[in-house]
Amino acid sequence: MPTINTLAAGAILAALSLGAAAQSPLAYPAKGQSQARQDKDEGECHVWAKNKTGIDPAAVAANPAPQETGPATGGGERVRGAARGALGGAAIGAITGDTGKGAGVGAAAGTMVGGHRARQNQADRNAAAQQGQAQQVDSYNRAYAACMSGRGYTIS
Repeated sequence: MPTINTLAAGAILAALSLGAAAQSPLAYPAKGQSQARQDKDEGECHVWAKNKTGIDPAAVAANPAPQETGPATGGGERVRGAARGALGGAAIGAITGDTGKGAGVGAAAGTMVGGHRARQNQADRNAAAQQGQAQQVDSYNRAYAACMSGRGYTIS
């Protein structure tokens, strides 16, 4: 009897393979190629495109871009923001006559600004990683489409 983990793993793999297939180019047999011939051509073009580009779209789909999360990714920005805010707050506090209070307010505001900066930097890194994977799959898809086109298929 299959376990729940086995069933879940199978469902995940099936979903990933459907997602990868939905993104790949579609080939229409423009010169009357049989289904058996098209299957053979698709397999050979997959191997050729994988070897030519060094990219296996199934492996890319199975290993999504890592997403950085959590407080550890932005601690430096928060600390730097607090320090800058404390300095600025102390300067303003010195003008108004309460350096300590100004530094405390500045540090709190700087921490918030640093936290925002950390989240933005994290989002930028995550987007860049996802874009890199999309470019890899696109490179493979172009090679695959070129191979199939060279064998007489119309690609969409």
